[in-house]
Amino acid sequence: QVQLVESGGGLVQAGGSLRLSCAASGDTFGSYAMGWFRQAPGKERTFVAAISRSSRKTPYAESVKGRFTISRDNAKNTVYLQMSSLKPEDTAVYYCAADPALPWTASEYPGEYDYWGQGTQVTVSS
Repeated sequence: QVQLVESGGGLVQAGGSLRLSCAASGDTFGSYAMGWFRQAPGKERTFVAAISRSSRKTPYAESVKGRFTISRDNAKNTVYLQMSSLKPEDTAVYYCAADPALPWTASEYPGEYDYWGQGTQVTVSS
């Protein structure tokens, strides 16, 4: 099993930046593909970005391409989401998740992920 703890959320003005972190513990971090998802009030949880075990594959949702960057540091058991040019529509609770995937995969589907963090709130004001 793996435990995930997100941090780095907060309140930011439109156009600003935030970096989210997700620290993992309990199992071999490098054995998991990692994903970021978000859920706005009254809406379903949606895919934001994912990263394969080796960092070679990094799919993004169309709505965040060119603005968000996912990365991981396997030595620190941490995955990051650098968010820039933030928009009010990026406001949501952001969750990281771990998928015991094959080395070359990075899924966009939440059902593929076995472990989830508790989430961190990101609020972007206009």
